[in-house]
Amino acid sequence: MEPVNKQLMTQGLWAIAMWGPGIAAIITTLFVMKQPFKSLRLNTLGPKRFYLWAWGLPIGLSILGGLLTLLFGMAKLDLSFTMLRDAMASAAGGNSVPVESIVAIQILFAITLAPFINVLFALGEELGWRGFLLPHLLPLGQWKAILISGIIWGVWHAPAIAQGHNYPDYPVLGVFMMIVFCVLLGTIFSWLYLNTKSPWVAALAHGSVNAVAGLPILFFKPGFNMAFGGTLAAPTAWIGMGLFILWLVLTKRLPVLSQLEETGAGDS
Repeated sequence: MEPVNKQLMTQGLWAIAMWGPGIAAIITTLFVMKQPFKSLRLNTLGPKRFYLWAWGLPIGLSILGGLLTLLFGMAKLDLSFTMLRDAMASAAGGNSVPVESIVAIQILFAITLAPFINVLFALGEELGWRGFLLPHLLPLGQWKAILISGIIWGVWHAPAIAQGHNYPDYPVLGVFMMIVFCVLLGTIFSWLYLNTKSPWVAALAHGSVNAVAGLPILFFKPGFNMAFGGTLAAPTAWIGMGLFILWLVLTKRLPVLSQLEETGAGDS
């Protein structure tokens, strides 16, 4: 039980740490910049259709990333769910519940309730990155603001990556991989924020990402390299994010025109 308790404690501490950027944003807004709390726009929701994007897009990107992992031969399909079956067998007392039922429950929970539960923690990050940092960088130009905020977001994850999160066995290379991932994902989150002017939509997208990012690995045989395929943070999923961003640009959805008009910022 001790390893399980340690793991739960670690996860709890990381969840609390997610509120670091949000707390910093609140303190800076109120006591450094002397601005009202409402300037963080927590009282704003914006057009509701973007919340459907925030909820559903990470699910689609996760599925695509999993399929590309298989297509590139970086993992093998395992409909016997060996990885989960072995984990259940090693658990104290075993488990009599069919592994197929566990997978179905995990998937159903991940795509329905989990994104909304995760908002409680994801809002802490998004209040800092998209709710505070991005708007204050917009005078530099929309693309520069998106890029710089994404890089800062990625660097912020460096201590976690160095401990083996997301990119196991790559504590140094993983930091740079995380920066690329955060720039791509941050571009999508920024697009959602700029269209709603609300940190809530970015928080829902972030919560959905955290809920579904690892679902594809349930279908892979053990032994694949998780740093390079299988999760949303892996390069195989970057392809889908890049294609979506390209679609936003080609259809003139990004940069967001209304924000350019309001701030007077260039799109360079």
